[in-house]
Amino acid sequence: MSTATDTPDRTAGRTAAGPVPAGGFRPLRWWPAAVLLVLVVAPFSAVPVPGLLDGPLGSAGSLQLLATCLLFGALATGYDLLLGRTGLLSFGHALYFAAGSYATNLFLLEAGLPFALATLLGLLFGIALALVLGSVSLRVTGIGFSMVTLAFAQAGSILVSRNPGGVTGGEEGRAAPSELLPSSLVGIDNTANLYWIALAYLVLTLGVVHWAVRSPTGRVWEGIKENERRVEVLGLKPYGFKLTAFVVAGALAALGGIVHLLLTGGSTPQTTTSDFTLSLLVMVVLGGSGTRWGPMVGGILYTWADHRLGDLAGSGAVADLPAVLRVPLSQPLFLLGVVFVAVVHLLPGGLARLPSRLRGASNRKETGVS
Repeated sequence: MSTATDTPDRTAGRTAAGPVPAGGFRPLRWWPAAVLLVLVVAPFSAVPVPGLLDGPLGSAGSLQLLATCLLFGALATGYDLLLGRTGLLSFGHALYFAAGSYATNLFLLEAGLPFALATLLGLLFGIALALVLGSVSLRVTGIGFSMVTLAFAQAGSILVSRNPGGVTGGEEGRAAPSELLPSSLVGIDNTANLYWIALAYLVLTLGVVHWAVRSPTGRVWEGIKENERRVEVLGLKPYGFKLTAFVVAGALAALGGIVHLLLTGGSTPQTTTSDFTLSLLVMVVLGGSGTRWGPMVGGILYTWADHRLGDLAGSGAVADLPAVLRVPLSQPLFLLGVVFVAVVHLLPGGLARLPSRLRGASNRKETGVS
């Protein structure tokens, strides 16, 4: 909390991190807008990005990968509303993501509803599910809450795999009916439109989370994370505030499931598993839980690495290595695990802490402090 008791040393420390230009204009404050502009115009670019993408920036394959990265960056940001902002470790977040995808798909396939109405009903179903299951899960706290959310997620995963009435497709999933989707969202020629939808979902999620965290309710979430008993002593009831965070995060996840349905052209049972939620947890920890940009960065980098490390594992360079190196390096999950462990060990607090650590190291070097 910033108060009038700030000392000159602290003020000097802030200015030492970088001089403030005359007139108070700080160009670095505008970097999110600059990045957003680059992302918006990316489909019009033919610039090659060797090593990062297989083809030019605006190619269909590159846009598909970028859209997936943006989608999971947003999903991790929404999940951090529970983990990093309210201190709720949920192992069932995948359930609401899958609910948005499957419900929308079923409203299209089984009821034959128009796309806009099916999307709205799919989102409302995800919100209602989060409200009902959240009201039950939050009756317990700590590890009990985590176990209850895991139980609900496992039940949902089993339900999907059992394929009751043939509505979920079981292990094969169900493809979205292309004839009921807008023509502008179907086909490889419209990959750019899907990319912009994923980008819009990311911007919306960042906006909702930022607004919610800065609101009076967000301040109560912070208090609950730090000391829930103290919030109760102040006369507030944490249950209602925690349920609000749970429902907002569930709604964002359900919306992400709908975007994923469009990107992949169907609903897949892999999105219902607890492993899916554990991936979100890794993304948040990798980027920096409880930070503004960390979960997004973690989600984007994790998703990109998950796709690209598979190519590295199957490359000729790895195949030519001795068996003692070839065997582990040919496993994408091993490579991803090594990267994760290295980041957690070298950068406590996640990648979001890297700029402040670099500034601190630079300041210590300038002042001669070892």
